[in-house]
Amino acid sequence: MNRIEIEVLSSPAALAAFARAWRQTRAGRKATPRLAFGSIAELFSAVSEKRLELIRHVAGDEGLQIRPLARALARDYKNVHTDVQALIGLGLLEKDERGGLCAPFDEIVIRAGLRNVAGDERFNHPARILSGASARAAAVS
Repeated sequence: MNRIEIEVLSSPAALAAFARAWRQTRAGRKATPRLAFGSIAELFSAVSEKRLELIRHVAGDEGLQIRPLARALARDYKNVHTDVQALIGLGLLEKDERGGLCAPFDEIVIRAGLRNVAGDERFNHPARILSGASARAAAVS
């Protein structure tokens, strides 16, 4: 299974992960692809719920162009185009030789340590670490 790991890491931890991956590759071992973000807010901004839905749809129906993808997701073309470009930039989507979209990974693992977040005031309210309907429900209660 081809997977990517997305993590929230401090700068020193990200550098250490990069060094480990570099050593693995130099030794001829395959390193798991990784994306690292400095905060949960950055991660959720780059890999939002709608973008994950878009990736899942592409993984199930590879080769779609942006306009049919936008129709299938019932979303505005411009917003889908923006999301696709951002996801290509992150390496979470690719274009095939005909310009169709494909998902290069079978699995995306997202990891964010709670202890790193506990001292950050931006995440002390439960609604701020949830997304979608869960966040709205938590904000109401």
